[in-house]
Amino acid sequence: MTLMLTEPEKNVISAIQGDIPIEERPYASLAADLGISEAQFLEILQGLAERGIIRRFGATLRHQRSGYTANAMVAWQVDEEKVNAVGNVMTGVRQISHCYRRDPTESWPYNLYTMIHAKDEEGCRRLARRLSEKTDVKTYTLLFSRRELKKTSMRYF
Repeated sequence: MTLMLTEPEKNVISAIQGDIPIEERPYASLAADLGISEAQFLEILQGLAERGIIRRFGATLRHQRSGYTANAMVAWQVDEEKVNAVGNVMTGVRQISHCYRRDPTESWPYNLYTMIHAKDEEGCRRLARRLSEKTDVKTYTLLFSRRELKKTSMRYF
């Protein structure tokens, strides 16, 4: 299926890819930058969402600046028939920002991944242990972040 976007739609997508102004009416500012009204901007945005072109809209918190100085990607080895149930538990935990199911390999048997954020590494370990007990997933490993090399959002236009 070929997806055709109008120039105004591309412009709105481009506008929301960057930082959103932290102000009472951020869409009004973004619309003004495009030379359209806030109502037009929101109408285009709503249409993109209704067509499934925009599925979600999120914000990125710089966790280091908020007191969370440790994070770990936790790789979990979950029985395939339990992946959805375990994933639902994981996504309900506020200290987890990402949860993905991936295919395991012969040399790397992990199929569920979560990103845990905590004040320190021991906090990450404690949370992983609690989640292991809660979900009855015994095989997991923590991969701690040591340095951020790149962190950007996808840019389409």
